[in-house]
Amino acid sequence: MFLFNVRVYGILVNKQNEVLVSDEQLGNFAFTKFPGGGLEYGEGIIDALKREFLEECNLEIEIIKHLYTTDFFEKSSFNDSQIISIYYLIRPKSGHNLTLDHPMFAPLPMPAADNPNKEIIFRLVPVSQNKTKNFTFKTDQVAWETYILKESDRLSL
Repeated sequence: MFLFNVRVYGILVNKQNEVLVSDEQLGNFAFTKFPGGGLEYGEGIIDALKREFLEECNLEIEIIKHLYTTDFFEKSSFNDSQIISIYYLIRPKSGHNLTLDHPMFAPLPMPAADNPNKEIIFRLVPVSQNKTKNFTFKTDQVAWETYILKESDRLSL
């Protein structure tokens, strides 16, 4: 039997050109990724992304556009499933701007809504300082490279 794990993530860049990243720790494993998570049975991808941002960030989001879907084999770091990740460019709903004074930015790690054994901290990182190698998982690294490439193409038009 082959297990697939469908994940959906949002890349949120605010008006100050900062990208939202999530630093998480589950047991002894610490990792940096984009906010988002797993699709639940019976749920659509967009609904899952909106749910994840409400659960993790207490933030309603709007989808701007699809950015990237995993096109290579990626084994989960947590179990024997194959990861399929889908990334969207997003923004806060209703024109709200995400800044460091947003309530989701706790000074200390807070328990994740979906798992009290997981701690999570959100950060805004200037796009110009955010490096591919800062992300733990290959899927996030490729999604970030895709974002940078598409943004440079857009700016050169």
